[in-house]
Amino acid sequence: MTFPPDTHLHTPLCNHAVGEPIEYARCARSKGLTEMCFTDHVPAPDGYDAESRMRLEQFPEYRDMVEEASREKGIFAGFGIEADYYPGCQSFLDPWLDRQGFDVVLGSVHVIGDWGFDNPIYMKRWRESDLVAVWSRYFQLLADLADTRLYDVVGHLDLPKKFGYRIPDPVLKELAQPALDKIADANMAIELNTAGLRKPSREIYPSRLLLELAHDRDIPVAFGSDAHTPDEVGADFDQAVALARAVGYTRAARYRQRHRTLLPL
Repeated sequence: MTFPPDTHLHTPLCNHAVGEPIEYARCARSKGLTEMCFTDHVPAPDGYDAESRMRLEQFPEYRDMVEEASREKGIFAGFGIEADYYPGCQSFLDPWLDRQGFDVVLGSVHVIGDWGFDNPIYMKRWRESDLVAVWSRYFQLLADLADTRLYDVVGHLDLPKKFGYRIPDPVLKELAQPALDKIADANMAIELNTAGLRKPSREIYPSRLLLELAHDRDIPVAFGSDAHTPDEVGADFDQAVALARAVGYTRAARYRQRHRTLLPL
């Protein structure tokens, strides 16, 4: 199988990944991938979630690391970023993102209020939370993310399921549809992210239900492993491609210089 580009890869600069970018590139090539894109966590000068991202002064190092990986023969290694959305982030991101020459900007929500809900050290809070209220607030933040028009792809669309804290499908559908409408209006793609298979959720992000809702809105899909180690590059892409095809997708999104093209699946 010829796999689509892996557009979600991290580096040690995020403080929770290992392996140099060139190792990721070599591993991708060994698995038969021809394209990949690094999208490590964006720096946040306001101190947001500082333990999980590079500092602004490390950003040139990130650029250099990706440039080195891009010289590996037989693989295109793009330069991207995963930029969190949270209230107030635009004051930095709006002027900064356009100056960097990224190939793709992933938009993600990892924090609700003061709660890093996908961080295992804060998992206890899930047991004390109103699940519908949490999911509702999450999808509102995704809608707000889309409204900024700062991003190209929504990362791990149903991330709150990471630890298995789900809501019934009819409720999920009701809460997700307004956000998906906004994503479609913003001409964004969503990510088929295989990391969910490696988490307690044991399911690709997003679920088939949400992927079907996205397909109904002609929202394109990109593919990402969310790799934090070189061996995770392209992980379980066979399952992700099979899911996409089962829902009706025939093409995958690829980004270069923030321009999207669609490749046959």
